Amino acid sequence: MTLRVGRGIHPTVERLRQIADRLDRVGDIVGRTVSWLAVLMVGVGAWNSIARYAIKWTGTAFTTNALNEAQWYMFSGLFLGAAAWTLKEDAHVRVDVLYGRLGPRGKAWIDLVGTLLFLLPFCVFAIWTSWGPVMESWRTLEASPDAGGLPRYPIRSVLLVSFVLLLLQGISMAIRKALFLFGPPQTGDPIDAPRAEP
Repeated sequence: MTLRVGRGIHPTVERLRQIADRLDRVGDIVGRTVSWLAVLMVGVGAWNSIARYAIKWTGTAFTTNALNEAQWYMFSGLFLGAAAWTLKEDAHVRVDVLYGRLGPRGKAWIDLVGTLLFLLPFCVFAIWTSWGPVMESWRTLEASPDAGGLPRYPIRSVLLVSFVLLLLQGISMAIRKALFLFGPPQTGDPIDAPRAEP
């Protein structure tokens, strides 16, 4: 089932490639942006560690609950916000002895079936189950129970946004794998060049 029109490529194939490219760009922008949270997180973590010792020496607190919470907010934002980008870059950890022994078509089949049967339904389920709690958090403007802590509703929203981004990246991945398996080859498509195995 190859999608061709005469000697050219079927317009649907080109449209699907464009959709996948746009979805990939969204993942790239968000992933590269949130990756800077790692630098900020290390800086805040170092400050919090130094400030704890400074309390012993000076008797003055140089850190706050807000700074402590900011550190784990940044970690959550980094971990959740970069999940879609990590999927796009094929950098998620794989524990699969079979996958590594397969050729490009076998890997594409596993990726396509796994995306359609597991990743996309899981993302939809996660969005559905987190929607209510996130909306309730915004309705009540949920705040930290600790004195001087940060609001909780923005970080709860990151969970919802991250699964939407992961869903979009999963759609892009499914499109690319399906085009690789059923569509005409295209030079320069990332899936055409096998990745170097570590």
